[in-house]
Amino acid sequence: MKKLLSILVLLTMVFSLFAGCSSEDEPYEPTGDGLGAVDTPEENTEPLEQALTLIYYREKTLNPLKCNDYTNRVIISLLYQGLFAVNRNYEPEPMLCKQYRISPDSRTYTFYPEKAKFSNGAVLTAQDVAATLLAAKESQIYKGRFFHITDIAVTEDDGVEIKLDTPMENLPQLLDIPIIPETDLESDRPAGTGPYILDESGDLSRLRRRSDNWSSYDSVITASSITLLEAKSNNQIRDEFQFGDVDLVCADPCSDYFADYRCDYELWNCENGMFIYLACSADSDVFSNDAIRTALTHAIDREFLTDEYYRGYASAVTLPASPEFPYYNQNLASRYTYDAEKFASAVRNQLMMGEEVVLLVNKGDSIRVRVAHSIADMLGAAGLHVTVKELAGSEYTYAIYTRDYDLYLGQTMLSPNMDLTPFFHTYGELSYGGVNEVGAYALCLDALANHGNYYSLYKYVMDKGLLCPVLFRSYAVYSTRGLLTELEPARDNVFFYSAGKNMEHALIRSES
Repeated sequence: MKKLLSILVLLTMVFSLFAGCSSEDEPYEPTGDGLGAVDTPEENTEPLEQALTLIYYREKTLNPLKCNDYTNRVIISLLYQGLFAVNRNYEPEPMLCKQYRISPDSRTYTFYPEKAKFSNGAVLTAQDVAATLLAAKESQIYKGRFFHITDIAVTEDDGVEIKLDTPMENLPQLLDIPIIPETDLESDRPAGTGPYILDESGDLSRLRRRSDNWSSYDSVITASSITLLEAKSNNQIRDEFQFGDVDLVCADPCSDYFADYRCDYELWNCENGMFIYLACSADSDVFSNDAIRTALTHAIDREFLTDEYYRGYASAVTLPASPEFPYYNQNLASRYTYDAEKFASAVRNQLMMGEEVVLLVNKGDSIRVRVAHSIADMLGAAGLHVTVKELAGSEYTYAIYTRDYDLYLGQTMLSPNMDLTPFFHTYGELSYGGVNEVGAYALCLDALANHGNYYSLYKYVMDKGLLCPVLFRSYAVYSTRGLLTELEPARDNVFFYSAGKNMEHALIRSES
C-alpha cells in the first residue's frame, strides 16, 4: 500500500535553497494550431517534459541475472523485460510473451515471444529466451524458481517449451525474469528490450527513451531522457535525494547501513520476497512435542518486532507467504496470531517449565540477532530458558545442517508463487530441521496445481507447527513529492508498467 509521509525538516529554509527546481517551475511552451499564435498558456499547450534524475552504482554490473544491488535494479526495471510482468498483487501480465499454450496435464508450457527488438537492434528470438532462462537457473538470484522445471528447449515453431515435474497452474508468475540476448549473458551491460537504453558517454550517464520501442506501455515514466548520477554510498544517495538532485531512490531500512531520510517525500513499500520465520529441529526435546510446536505461533508478538526493528518496512505474517499474495487468507491467518497465554498454557500443561532451549541465529545480520533476543524474551516469559546462539559463516551453516539447535530464526527469498516445497522435500534446500513431511509436500504440489489448495496447505503447515512465520520484508521507495504519484512498485520492479495485454487473450486454447 502506498504511504504518504510528510516530514517536517528543521532546516527547511536551507533545504529549499539547495533543492533543484522541479518540473513545476518550468514554463509552459505555447504552440499554435496553424491559424495563429496561442494567446493563453492554458489552451493548446504541449505537456511539460518530465524531468527525472536517478542514481546508480556505475562500477557495478547491470546484468539482471547477476545484479543483486537494489539501487541498480531500479534502473534495470526500465532497461529489461521478462516474458511476463508481475504486479504488486502477484498477478502476471504478458510482456514479451505474445502467446502461450498449456498441455492438458499442466506439466508443459510453450511460450511464443513477441517480435521485440533489443537495444542493440537485434530481434528477440526464442533462443534468446531459452538461453536467458537456462542461465537464470544457475544464478543466485533466480535459481530457486526452477525447483520444478526439468527442461527448457526451443521448439520447431520458434516457441520456448518448459517442462515441469509436477502440474503447475501459474508458471508465468515465475517468468518475469529479464530477458537478454544469448550473446550478452556474461556482459555487465547487456542489451535489453525495455523502453530505455543506457548511455554512458564519458562522465555523463543517462537513460534515453528508445525511438524504436516495440510496443507502447502504460507507464508513469515518460521522460525522453533520464539523468543518472553516480552513487558512492548510502549516505551520499540519501543526501542527493534530500537536496533535490535525485528524484527517486530505493533503500533498505532493515540494513545496518541504512541512512535515515529526513525531508518531504512520497513513500511506497516495495516487497523484496524476504520471508523471516522460525523453524524447529526434529531432534529438539522441547519442540518435538506437538502441543508446544503448534502453540509456538501464539508466542510471537510480530507487530512489536515489525515496529521495533524493521521500522514498519515488513508485514507481520502468520501464514508462510506475502500478505499481498492472492491466496493469503486473512481469516485463516487470524487463527495463529499472538496470544502469549496460549503458549504459556501449553508449556505448563506439557510440564516444560524451565526447559533449556537453544535459538540459533546468523550473527551476520544484526537486526535479526536483535529480533532473536526479543523472541527469546517472549519464550522466556512463558517459562522456557532460552539461549540465543549467534554464529556466522561456516559455523552457522554447519550448525544448521547438524541441527545443533532447538529453533532457528531463518530468512529466505520465497519465489513469487510462494512455493514451499524446498522446506518439505527430502532434498529441499530449506529442509534443515529434518521435518520431511510427506503430507506437507503433497499439499505443496496440490497448491501449485490448483490455487484453491493453498488454504489446505497453509492450514496443515500451521496446525502441525511445521513453520512459524514471522515477517515478510519490504524495501522503501522514496520519490519527490508530486512527481510520480501513480507509481505502483512491484516486487523487483519499481517502475512496474503494463503492456496492455492480459493472460486470457494470450492463452492458446486447445481445439475441442
